[in-house]
Amino acid sequence: MNTIRCKVENVTAFNDAVYQVTLTPETEFDFNAGQYLCVVMGEQDKRPFSIASAPGAKNIELHIGAAVSESYPMQVVEKLQNSEYIDIEAPGGNAHLRSESTRPRLLIAGGTGFSYIKSIVEQQIALGQTVETMLYWGCRDQDAMYFETIARQWHQAHPWLHFVPVVERAPANWQGKQANLLEQIKQDFISLSGYDIYIAGRFDMVGAAREVFRDIGVDEDHLYGDAFAFIK
Repeated sequence: MNTIRCKVENVTAFNDAVYQVTLTPETEFDFNAGQYLCVVMGEQDKRPFSIASAPGAKNIELHIGAAVSESYPMQVVEKLQNSEYIDIEAPGGNAHLRSESTRPRLLIAGGTGFSYIKSIVEQQIALGQTVETMLYWGCRDQDAMYFETIARQWHQAHPWLHFVPVVERAPANWQGKQANLLEQIKQDFISLSGYDIYIAGRFDMVGAAREVFRDIGVDEDHLYGDAFAFIK
């Protein structure tokens, strides 16, 4: 990965637990949709976050879940809030969009894992692709689904993209599923054979997903998630 200096343009709260960060790199760099960068906190302290923007965007967008004061991600948010410039290392990760594939796609986000999925969807749109795509986004409740509006707009604007919002605690008149994310996918799919699957979220969720998917025919050569590099 290359070290790149970035101007911190904005650090804005989506809600009480997620921040949107906008960076402008001083040097352009190439990356693939679905890759990540590391915020350099110190010589031996480099913290990874998915790049939420698609390749070719002027600015780099991050979504940082940071609900607890002094937590690992909140330390990054506070550094960004108090810095005009920040160093990053980029790009990283092998779970990027295989844009040449014509297999149907299943995109799965837990919480701020949506940042990874957002880059992939925006790249599909930019390339004019119409590969059949199912997008599942699971959150604890609707308030945590911080970019629900844009996901529903994709669903309305692109016939090839089907958005399935899943919350564990649903409000009245909820237009989506009320369930555990993985249980909902298991209910909706008899088999995952033939799909390219892209997944991001908490490591425990991603690890559990692999076990669930093995029971319903996943082809692991087509299961993409950078968390798998750290989960044995």
